[in-house]
Amino acid sequence: MIMDIVWLVAGLVLILAGANALTDGASAIAKRMGISELVVGLTVVAFGTSTPELVISVVSAINGNSQLAIGNVVGSNIMNILVIIGVTAMVRPITVTRSVMSLEIPMVILSSAVLLVLGNSGSIDGGGVNEVSRVSGIFLLIFFLLFMRYTFASAKQPDLSPAAPAEARTESAPMPMWKSAIYVVLGLAALVWGGDRFVDGASGIAAGLGVSEAVIGLTIVAVGTSLPELATSVVAATKGRAGLAVGNVIGSNIFNVLMVLGVSATIKPLPFDSIGNFDLLTLLTASILFYLFGWLFKERTITRIEGALLTSIYIAYVAILLIRL
Repeated sequence: MIMDIVWLVAGLVLILAGANALTDGASAIAKRMGISELVVGLTVVAFGTSTPELVISVVSAINGNSQLAIGNVVGSNIMNILVIIGVTAMVRPITVTRSVMSLEIPMVILSSAVLLVLGNSGSIDGGGVNEVSRVSGIFLLIFFLLFMRYTFASAKQPDLSPAAPAEARTESAPMPMWKSAIYVVLGLAALVWGGDRFVDGASGIAAGLGVSEAVIGLTIVAVGTSLPELATSVVAATKGRAGLAVGNVIGSNIFNVLMVLGVSATIKPLPFDSIGNFDLLTLLTASILFYLFGWLFKERTITRIEGALLTSIYIAYVAILLIRL
């Protein structure tokens, strides 16, 4: 138990350090290449911070632990919206561009709806097994490729994300490309290894307390694998990089459903088992709230109050999961 706590703390330190390096490196690359920070967040940063989910879900699928594989994705996506967007907005209100509201966030809602349909596929078919089949996994990967095609097609469009505050734009010039690349690589390495250490420690503690695999996937593992996104988004927000912060969450959620589950299910079909409609509907509701809060009160801005509400919903969700044990 003591070593589990040590790994937990060490993983958190690595995650925070990696997030800071990754944010600085990715922002510098965006400036050098004339690519919007939103696109960098949707691709490079999102892929990097989703690596822990990919590794854990694929390994879980190979080992036959479908609840951990699916629970990791569902739980991570719920946390990405309710906690990461919530906490980031409390740190600094998030202003979202019109294109993100009309294109990217609806993709998050669509991916959540797809998960809900897959989670009820057996009932829809008339008494079959609720699972992500190999065929469904292949289709998810095809949609992932289409999404990436769209993202890269828009990479050279002007950056319409809100300008960073004056205090966030005091740097003289972007760092050299080679240095930016090193920052990104080292940042991703720290995030992935730190996330892995955190999950090992947290899972060891949870297993020692007798918590079920499904709940571990939806909570402990999901929190651990989402820490890179949380750290990256909060750091990006404090540095006035709203596009990077929002793009990271949107990209990670889409990556998790289309790529992580797609790859995992292609390797081995994933039955949902105890991952049910309560969890899937929570994810879909969170995605819709993400969209609605962008328009309510202050247009295209997720305020501190809205961020606090999102975080409170997550706390209530976890409390219900624990009560149902």
